[in-house]
Amino acid sequence: MPDVRSHDARETSVNINNLFVTGFAEGSYVEWEKDEDNFNAKVSALGEVSVAITNNNTGTITLTLSQTSPSLPALKRLAASRAMFPIWVKTPSETVGGTKAMFVKSPSGGLSDEIEDRELEIRVFDYTDK
Repeated sequence: MPDVRSHDARETSVNINNLFVTGFAEGSYVEWEKDEDNFNAKVSALGEVSVAITNNNTGTITLTLSQTSPSLPALKRLAASRAMFPIWVKTPSETVGGTKAMFVKSPSGGLSDEIEDRELEIRVFDYTDK
């Protein structure tokens, strides 16, 4: 019998500066990525390979919230303060984030006859993905 696996969004938590974020939008609500590759490789004309280890440990976490998210006002204030903060995204099998992060900029927005999304981009300066 094949293994059956599932994902339950209720088992994911996002904690920013001791605030548990709620009010995510539909679809991809949390995304993360290390900003640079772990190494750069060069190959000579003779096929010799040289590898330079990249020591850039920054990453980016993007949250997509609903415009009605109860967390949005506090996050916008934190973004406006330009303060550094911890951020942790936790699932049953992964922990992503760091202790030193800042908002890249305040979220852009728009209004329509439907509930709109607000995208928040966060740069993590001591990014870890376990």
